[in-house]
Amino acid sequence: MAFDQAGRRAEVMKDSMPSAELLSGINTYSEHTVQLQQVYADLHIHIGRSEDGQPVKISGSRNLTFANIAKEASERKGIGLIGIIDCHSPGVRADIRTLIATGEMSELPGGGIRYRDTTILLGSEIEIREPGQQECHVLVYFRDLERMDDFAEWMRTRMKNIQLSSQRLHTTYRELQQQTKQRGGLFMPAHMFTPHKGIYGSVTAHMSDVFDLELVDGGELGLSADTTMAGYISELDRYPLFTNSDAHSLGKIGREYNVLRMKEASFDGLLGVLHGNEGAHIEANYGLDPRLGKYHRTYCRNCEHIIHESGAVLERCPYCGSTQLTIGVLDRVLHIADRSQPEPPADRPPYRYQVPLSFIPGLGPARMNRLLEVFGTEMAILHRSSASELEAVVGKEIANYIVLAREGRLTLSAGGGGAYGKVVTG
Repeated sequence: MAFDQAGRRAEVMKDSMPSAELLSGINTYSEHTVQLQQVYADLHIHIGRSEDGQPVKISGSRNLTFANIAKEASERKGIGLIGIIDCHSPGVRADIRTLIATGEMSELPGGGIRYRDTTILLGSEIEIREPGQQECHVLVYFRDLERMDDFAEWMRTRMKNIQLSSQRLHTTYRELQQQTKQRGGLFMPAHMFTPHKGIYGSVTAHMSDVFDLELVDGGELGLSADTTMAGYISELDRYPLFTNSDAHSLGKIGREYNVLRMKEASFDGLLGVLHGNEGAHIEANYGLDPRLGKYHRTYCRNCEHIIHESGAVLERCPYCGSTQLTIGVLDRVLHIADRSQPEPPADRPPYRYQVPLSFIPGLGPARMNRLLEVFGTEMAILHRSSASELEAVVGKEIANYIVLAREGRLTLSAGGGGAYGKVVTG
């Protein structure tokens, strides 16, 4: 099937302006007469099950369905653009068509599926491995169901079970890139620095060794990395970088996210951000301090120590001498860096360290629900509530933790080996 995606994109971007409904309740500003919205975006969310009960992401929660994700993002989280990255699954695509047929959701002219105040991008996380290398995960996104259907049909004969998430695709990296681009899709390496199937973390020191860099649209940092760490690697200077939740449960949606300035919350709007069209850009990345990530420092699988010593630890555990190490993201970055100091490009947006509300000591479900009753969404709690307003709802101690988290001033212990870091309270 042939697609003239580029031509259609140009037409939509030229002739379409965001509707009043899309602009409602969202900050806007004028730049060169183009009205840009501020949109919170989390582009990596998994499906646990399709509505007929079939598993999609084996490790995902059973209630992590397409409909529930949309409701959680729109009504509780306050996230305007989400990427669901298991839309290649036949069961998931059947669910999407049902939701559109019943009128609960609709397809946008600019690409994506609209539910209330949230747009869903149709994506797929794919595992790929070439001979002599470790596995790597990549993310692809498509404008509409037609293109996702066509891409899934191509994948079907090269994959053992297309119903499931993150399955091994038997092809080459560059063939996958080309097939994505033939359908007007976007291509990004997923969680680039993690030792668990990240392109830098487990495959190569140079992305150019395996990918056609001209066919890469951006990169995903992963929970244990930030843009300063990415600044050690010069080939990343050309790309916009995102930080996303990689959510395996509803509660984890939005634990990392991006603030985008875009013409509309849609596939075309995201293209505008990636290409800097008419002032569109990433305004900021909001994510965990890398010390809270599960793979920040090197971990010894023999004596179960997280190795905090400075410098790259790549050979033996300093505690027991074992070579059974899971190399931490920080240590791996320092090992493969082509710069002695990080030099992020001047136009790279700030990375804001933000501890998710679920990490805040003492903030259990009851208090969280009280906050939501008052402020509406998690994004409103995190970005638009004052210390005094928070204190009136949950008390001084928890309010102080939320403010310190917002300002990046909480004391943290580092994670590693699959265990998250923690907020230090004592």
